[in-house]
Amino acid sequence: MDKYIRFDWAVKRLLRNKANFGVLEGLLTVLLNRPIQILDILESESNQQDDNDKFNRVDIKARDSEDEIIIVEVQVTRELYFLERILYGAAKAIIEHIELGELYSEVKKIYSISILYFDIGKGDDYLYHGQNTFTGVHTGDHLQVTMKERDALVRRLPSEIFPEYFLIRVNEFDKVAVTPLEEWLDYLKNDHIRPDTTTPGLKEAREKLVYYDMDPSERAAYDRHVDAIMIQNDVLGTAKFEGLVEGRAEGRAEGRTEGILEVARNMKKMGISVETIIRSTGLRPEEVEQL
Repeated sequence: MDKYIRFDWAVKRLLRNKANFGVLEGLLTVLLNRPIQILDILESESNQQDDNDKFNRVDIKARDSEDEIIIVEVQVTRELYFLERILYGAAKAIIEHIELGELYSEVKKIYSISILYFDIGKGDDYLYHGQNTFTGVHTGDHLQVTMKERDALVRRLPSEIFPEYFLIRVNEFDKVAVTPLEEWLDYLKNDHIRPDTTTPGLKEAREKLVYYDMDPSERAAYDRHVDAIMIQNDVLGTAKFEGLVEGRAEGRAEGRTEGILEVARNMKKMGISVETIIRSTGLRPEEVEQL
């Protein structure tokens, strides 16, 4: 049986290579329901290439053939202020791609796609989509903005300008894969790809993301990455459970607080950066330093 590289590793190490764009283009084509061609991968202040960020997110910022910007983030562990951060990421991408003094018409449309391997909240679906629209309070109609461009009237919906957000909750997927989107979720969650797949991107993934095609040093680094994620999730899960049990037994918030502190202690022992610990637990820098 073939063994395929986890997507969070692939998107960080392999899919930034132009020769491998087809994998990512396939996922985006299925998700956005239109053909996507990536022209290039853009550098950004939010791109992370250092091994120390392996517990946090993986960023790709791509420009497509429509000159739109697509941000793809893989989040393998919980982050306290996640929604605030994806909002900031979309805003930052807009700022990075408009020069001072340019017309506002040059603002790029942003797609923010987050692939989540942790529980973000309550909800029954594994895919959520959100975007800005302006709806009439009394009429229910959607506002179209009329503007003059090159002596012609152009009508645009706010949704054609404002960012769109996709949240893929990988752990909530528990179906037999039938549709192209479900096949992608099966790979994202279980690293499984059907041998006869015709889903965009997955045929390319079968050829380019084979575990045993990696050289020995790369494979060893990958194995360490997977082991670290498993340990990290176990630490977080155990500490969360123990904190909740203690909190219920005592009937006080101290139990939950101690659970968070225990998470932070274990993360610190594992050599995880202070910045990542702060984002994951919500503790203040001085609290982490004192552990």
